[in-house]
Amino acid sequence: FLTFLLPMGSMAEEKAVRRVGPSGLQFLKKVPGDMVVAQSCQPVHIMDVAKKLGVKEDEVDLYGKHKAKLDLSILKTMKERKLGRYICVTGITPTPLGEGKSTTTVGLCQALGAYLNKPTIGCLRQPSQGPTFGIKGGAAGGGYSQVVPMDDFNLHLTGDIHAITAANNLLAAQVDARMFHESTQSDKALWRRMVPKRDGKAYLSPIMIRRLKRLGIEKEDADALTDEEKSRFVRLDIDPHNIMWRRVIDTNDRFVRKILVGMGPKEKDHIRATGIDITVASEIMAILALATSLADMRERFSRMVVALDKKGNAVTADDLGVTGALTVLMKEAIKPNLMQTLEQTPMIVHAGPFANIAHGNSSIIADQIGLRMVGPDGYVVTEAGFGADIGMEKFMNIKCRYSGLQPNCVVLVATVRALKMHGGGPKVVAGLPLAKEYKEENLDLLDKGAANMQHMINIAKKFGVPVVVAINKFPTDTEAELKLLRQKALHAGADDAVVANHWYDGGEGAKALGEAVVKAAAKESKFKFLYDLNLPIKDKIEIIVKEIYGGKGVSYSKTAQKQIDQFTKLGFDKLPICMAKTQYSISHDPLKKGVPTGFVVPIKEIRASVGAGFLYPLVGEMSTMPGLPTRPAFYDIDIDCDTGKVIGLS
Repeated sequence: FLTFLLPMGSMAEEKAVRRVGPSGLQFLKKVPGDMVVAQSCQPVHIMDVAKKLGVKEDEVDLYGKHKAKLDLSILKTMKERKLGRYICVTGITPTPLGEGKSTTTVGLCQALGAYLNKPTIGCLRQPSQGPTFGIKGGAAGGGYSQVVPMDDFNLHLTGDIHAITAANNLLAAQVDARMFHESTQSDKALWRRMVPKRDGKAYLSPIMIRRLKRLGIEKEDADALTDEEKSRFVRLDIDPHNIMWRRVIDTNDRFVRKILVGMGPKEKDHIRATGIDITVASEIMAILALATSLADMRERFSRMVVALDKKGNAVTADDLGVTGALTVLMKEAIKPNLMQTLEQTPMIVHAGPFANIAHGNSSIIADQIGLRMVGPDGYVVTEAGFGADIGMEKFMNIKCRYSGLQPNCVVLVATVRALKMHGGGPKVVAGLPLAKEYKEENLDLLDKGAANMQHMINIAKKFGVPVVVAINKFPTDTEAELKLLRQKALHAGADDAVVANHWYDGGEGAKALGEAVVKAAAKESKFKFLYDLNLPIKDKIEIIVKEIYGGKGVSYSKTAQKQIDQFTKLGFDKLPICMAKTQYSISHDPLKKGVPTGFVVPIKEIRASVGAGFLYPLVGEMSTMPGLPTRPAFYDIDIDCDTGKVIGLS
């Protein structure tokens, strides 16, 4: 009827409504751009979404009509509820275009919730504005499988990333300020200014008393300290050549990767070389994602190692007196953000650490809240960044260690396009047209490249969890290609492999995938970690390299070896490992596609995120600050000044 009323011609046919979903969402014959699809939907009030999850009004802080913060008290009020099924979405080694992992996560959630009537919540990371304005674009999904409002999701949301930026840079400022003051004042002057008198008595704040105890000084009366104890208290004696904490901004800016600070005349020549990272690389972001409560977050902040002193001892955020202030800046950010999909499935969006330079998963708190909300008959679908060799490995070995949660199923997203590339297809470059090999049937390339998918299936199976392959269908894929890919997945040991068309058809297009996930998640999981934390640092690294990447071995620079010795001496050797490596290859070399063999992984340096709770070796050349491309995405982004609607965001 709607099609009949439209004008004749191909344009009218493209705008014809082909079906209406359960939530009233209209599916057009030709899928418009992501922003157009997102704005064609009228989301329900977020309080309605919350109420259906059993959340009370006083447990929700509204940020407008379509997004809200969830209070952590929900964990207490729902503590007696049994947990739902826990699904981790991961992928093959992607092309620079991405293979639709976020889109698949959203589509699967819509299938489970809107079409299979299962209590379902999706958990996604909040995207950084760096990639959003750079080359990758946003991360709300695409087509008819998106989180809405899409512009809110990709830009600012509720300000969590800005809070991280503020907290991180407050700590960075204190590092330099403390070195400056110690170098320009005597012990007595430092004591007088740091421990002022209140009502005629020298006052020590609680964080100062904690520092005294770490120094072995069991006194709480400032006036009872000896001169020698006062000197030890006021002097951190930070080694300017061993500062690990850098400033951050949430923008891609290659020109601040290496900078000099202290150039002003009033800083009295306290110049040092440093750099600025992207905010999502901050340890504070990792802590937000791994904390289990407000108290746990504060405790983790206190342990953050920002530098070493001139004797090689660790200097922490607590030593600098800033732990409480950091927690205050982050007190709202720790609350997960509630949103919804185009088909009104609830989504919890929280934290956004990169998977190549951090652990790449949304927050533990989001998953914990979600699993209690859906109950024993429900499903929480969470996404791990990039491929199974990166984000999923860290999900299993880091996130699950700290959360105590165990996944019931892994969904591995694969595309014909990416596997053709791994089979020897032409280079895929973002912003340039795809070669004809990717638009036409080519079973030979696909047959060779499928080894990458099979390797990823084997990685997931090492953790003892059922695996379902989601074949994310593109319009150029042929039936023969999809059939071959499914056969290859099953041959590698996947529990099932299902073609999903959720970009085109929303939850309906992922219904078969949802049914396969329900079936796989009902199986017994024999979850296990890959390594014992008590192993030496090198042993843990080599297990990951050999078991996950399939490498021959590991080489260490002199710097990395020195850091291993240093961290072992400081007692950090019992932490899990978070490898920082390229997402574009299973190996350390982004040019090595498919399943490389015989390679030796070079460890350039190792950094300690003691508060977050992991060591992260830098594999080869890894930048913690991306740069802008020749044609950034922001060329297409604008606003309609009459309606206030965002244009061109993707």
